[in-house]
Amino acid sequence: MWWDRNVNTRWTDSGDAHEQRGLKHRGRDDVRPVPIPPALVKILRPHIKEFGIGSDGRIVHSERGGVIASTAYTEVWQEARTLAFTPAQVASPLARRPFDLRHAAVSLWLNAGVSAPEVAERAGHSVDVLLRVYAKCIDGHQSISNRRIDEALTA
Repeated sequence: MWWDRNVNTRWTDSGDAHEQRGLKHRGRDDVRPVPIPPALVKILRPHIKEFGIGSDGRIVHSERGGVIASTAYTEVWQEARTLAFTPAQVASPLARRPFDLRHAAVSLWLNAGVSAPEVAERAGHSVDVLLRVYAKCIDGHQSISNRRIDEALTA
């Protein structure tokens, strides 16, 4: 696939598919809280109880507690897209890569009315990066946006 190990190597300083390092623009041992809504807590608690936490603190990890190789989930991801989407959506770039879920999440938060500074803090970057890189339209939300604009204009 086009986002396999070779693609991953373009994004690391070492040229390896995965790189052990701290958070971007932070000290090696820095951590940051990531607030999540109660609905997600309800999903994660049983998952953590059943599968535990990885050796590096990851919630989703390999059977041995390490990083999951991209090749391990590529095939499953493509099958899931085929099952969940219409043929037109499968042919589109919609959620083509698992990383696209990050874009979808921040777009969802913004469309739900969460303020841009709060979304940026949760995502771990600046408002500028949020609006320039991550804030995208969500498939099918044009009618919702039009309704909100109409409501604002007629209020």
